[in-house]
Amino acid sequence: MRSLIHYSLAGLMIVGLAGVATAQKKEFTNWPAGMDPREVGKKIATDMIPRWIPRGPGVHYAEDSTWYSALEFAKLTNDQALTDALVKRYDPWRTEEGQQKLVSWQRHVDHNIFGIVPLELYIRTKDPQYLPLGKKLADQQWDKPRPDGLTDETRFWIDDMYMITILQLQAYRAMGNKVYLDRAALEMVAYLDKLQKPNGLFYHGPEFPFFWGRGNGWVAGGMSELLTDLPKNHPKRARIMEGYLKMMASLLKYQDADGVWHQLIDHPESYQESSSTAMFAYAMITGVKKGWLKDKAYAESPRKAWIGLNKLFIDKDGLVDKVCVGTGQTNSLDFYLNRPTQKGNPHGQAPVLWCVNALLRK
Repeated sequence: MRSLIHYSLAGLMIVGLAGVATAQKKEFTNWPAGMDPREVGKKIATDMIPRWIPRGPGVHYAEDSTWYSALEFAKLTNDQALTDALVKRYDPWRTEEGQQKLVSWQRHVDHNIFGIVPLELYIRTKDPQYLPLGKKLADQQWDKPRPDGLTDETRFWIDDMYMITILQLQAYRAMGNKVYLDRAALEMVAYLDKLQKPNGLFYHGPEFPFFWGRGNGWVAGGMSELLTDLPKNHPKRARIMEGYLKMMASLLKYQDADGVWHQLIDHPESYQESSSTAMFAYAMITGVKKGWLKDKAYAESPRKAWIGLNKLFIDKDGLVDKVCVGTGQTNSLDFYLNRPTQKGNPHGQAPVLWCVNALLRK
C-alpha cells in the first residue's frame, strides 16, 4: 500500500510539474498583431541576405550570429527558399582563394567565430565542403593553450562567454567530438569564477565596474547555448547552471515596466536598449522551455520583453532600433551612458532572431 501511495504521489507530482511547464509555455503564444515570431523572423532573416557583403578580410561577429540564427529559423519554419538563399550567400567563401581573402586569420575571438557559419551550413545541409573551414577556425582557437587549458585568446571580456563558447559548441554539434564541448565548459567556468558578481551580473571586465547590458546579454546567450547541449552528468554543468540561475534571478529585478532592459542594467536613467533585452528574453525563454526556470515569473518576463521589443524597437521591415553600437571597455560611467545607437545594426538583429528561434522551438 505504501508503495502504491508513493508511486501515486510521484505521478501526481510529475503531472503537476508538466502542467506548470505547459502553463508557462502558453505565455509564448497568442501574440498581438504583427508580433508573431514567424512574421518577425522572416523579415529579419530576409533583410540580412543582401546586406553586409564581404569586401575584405573578416566578417563581424554579430553578422556571423545573424547568419547562423537565420539558418536555424529557415529550418524551424521549413522555408527551403530562405535556406537556399542563405546557403548561396556563402558562395564567396567556397574557394580556397575566397577564404584566404575574406576570412581574417588573426587569432582573436572576434574573428575565429566566423567558423559558426560554415559549421551551421554543414549541420543543416550535411554537405562536407563546409566542415573543413569551420573545424580549422575552431581548432585554431586552441593552437596555443595556456597552462590551465584555456585558449590563449582568453581576455576576460564578458563578450567572450558567447564568442568562444558558440564556436566550440558548434564544432561539437557538427562533429560530436567531446573535446570541443569540454573546451567550451572549461572556458565558461573560468569566466564565471572571475567575472560574476554577488548580484549575479557581470562587469564588462575585471577592471571596468559597469553592468553593461549587451555584454551581460552575450553571457546569458552563451550559458543558454552551452547548457542546452551539456549532458546532465558533465562535471562542469552544475557550476554553469548555478551561474545561469543566479543571473536570471537578478535580471528579473531590473526589467522595467515596458518589459525591456537598459544600456546599463542597474542604471534606470540609461536608455532602453534593444539588443540586451532580446538576449535576456532569449535566455529566459530557453530556460522555461528546458525546465530550468520553474517560477511563472520567468515565463511572464520574456513575454513582456518580446512585446516591448516589438512595440518600441522593431519596425515594419524588421529593422531593430536602439541598438548600442560596438563598445570597448573604459572606466567611465559617461562613456557607457552616452554610447550612440544604430538602427538595423546586426548587434540587434541577431538576438531578436535568437528570441524568434527560441519561441519556435518545441
